[in-house]
Amino acid sequence: MPSDIYRHPSRSEIVELAAQEGHDADIPTNLGSLRDAQPTTTAAPLKRDGASELVLDKDIEKGTLDKDVEKGIRAESLSTEDEDEARSEDNDPNIVWWDGPDDPQNPMNWSRNKKWGTVILISAITFLVPLASSMFAPGVPKVMETFNSTSQMLEGFMVSVYVLGFAFGPLIIAPLSEMYGRLPLYHGCNCLFVIFSIAAAVSSNMTMFILFRFFMGTFGGAPLVLGGGTIADLISTEQRGTAMVVWMMGPTLGPCVGPIIGGFLTQAKGWRWNFYFVAILAGACTILSVSVMSETSAIVILERKTQRLRKETGNEKLKSKLDSGLSPYDLFKFSIVRPTKMLFRSTICFSICLYLGITYAYLYVLFTTFTPVFADTYGWHGGILGLSFIGLGTGSLIGQFTFTHFGNNAARKHIRQGTFKPEIRLHMMAIGGFFMPIGLFWYGWATQAKTHWIVPILGTSVIGFGLLMTFMPASTYLVDVFTVHAASAMAASTVLRSLMAALLPLSSQKMYAKLGYGWGNSLLGFIALLLVPIPFCFIKWGERIRARSTVKL
Repeated sequence: MPSDIYRHPSRSEIVELAAQEGHDADIPTNLGSLRDAQPTTTAAPLKRDGASELVLDKDIEKGTLDKDVEKGIRAESLSTEDEDEARSEDNDPNIVWWDGPDDPQNPMNWSRNKKWGTVILISAITFLVPLASSMFAPGVPKVMETFNSTSQMLEGFMVSVYVLGFAFGPLIIAPLSEMYGRLPLYHGCNCLFVIFSIAAAVSSNMTMFILFRFFMGTFGGAPLVLGGGTIADLISTEQRGTAMVVWMMGPTLGPCVGPIIGGFLTQAKGWRWNFYFVAILAGACTILSVSVMSETSAIVILERKTQRLRKETGNEKLKSKLDSGLSPYDLFKFSIVRPTKMLFRSTICFSICLYLGITYAYLYVLFTTFTPVFADTYGWHGGILGLSFIGLGTGSLIGQFTFTHFGNNAARKHIRQGTFKPEIRLHMMAIGGFFMPIGLFWYGWATQAKTHWIVPILGTSVIGFGLLMTFMPASTYLVDVFTVHAASAMAASTVLRSLMAALLPLSSQKMYAKLGYGWGNSLLGFIALLLVPIPFCFIKWGERIRARSTVKL
């Protein structure tokens, strides 16, 4: 383990790690708390790609900082009292920390095979969950036939209800993981995901099926919530980028690969086997995780160590260095109340989340309509129907690599020059925003004109590229703007986009029936076109908006 863990980390290092662990930075990270941080000056470039620093509730109470959560803090970000308290903790014999830099209890010191084996397993589970969200989409007509339903609303809702679970699961899973660790949440949610996958497979009516799909999404969201934190627990900063790219492949490719597999599986075995297939893979991952995974959260490991030492020594004054002092009530309050406040009180948060919500909802509009489009217009049936999703997957993959390369290079360039500000992230989003409406116009009118099938497929690849080129820069921008409260900003984004992705597709079939595929997709394209100015506005006025903002949590 790197010896610099034992120096006081910088404020930006702690904020970065908190964002990767999936919680706000007023909860200690594996490096410690902000109280332990070295103060950073506004002139110095920040190591976490230049994020602006934001305020903390305890700083607000002391009156040392501005209350606004969007404003960058001043150089005197840490009071003398904070620094004295941090130094006193270093010399306090009642503070429990690692037993030196080579402590085997520290997950950073685990063997290479154990660390990367855990990362690969978590990435596999994270791939499986989004895959299940759309895997049975080509089999939707078979499901409607089985349950004797002709409702176009239910036809779309049975696909999108899965992401409705994503809106609620993370709000519960995140605070529970801070109290009980990541491992119980992985195991518990994996088991429940398997159970509800089997329940969906054996459903005897539409109500049961939709309810079980919702619970699949609710509990299946655990690796999406916990995966980034697990990687931050195990992998050093130098290697973490590679691990995060592997992990992020799941949410990117899973929803697009799923229907390809599901199309052929539905033809061969029937729609119920989509869920048996998911249950079998999830069950295997659950068995592997129970067999090989260990707790990685330093907060929980040190708390258990503290409790053990209290019993052994009888010293009730012992306290973990990473003890946040927050009650379970406070953890839940921060998890649920903060994102809501941030969504409705922050111009930046609401605008960016709205943009992400609409573009993410378009993805599920396409998921629910590809099957009838390619079946009715191009006569595709059986397993071939799943191949209609290949354009989205290809475009999304290209978009991810494009942003990772060019977006990060641009950020590093400005950091070296000392000119970085969060709005730099939006330049990629400003460019990417045009691809979504272009792709929708292309796909819609190519389908309407009944051109060769490759033409609308190419249009959907442009949509996929535009989706990733807006989604990734916008998410990174939220983290850079709301550093200390980045997890709350991301939770706000997750809730809004999941709700929109679940509800917007309900009217898509009626829209296409009334307007046709050309004007129907053009309507979506015009709405996407209205969103294009948002990143341009924040590039020009974002810094000024943050400076004048009065948002308080």
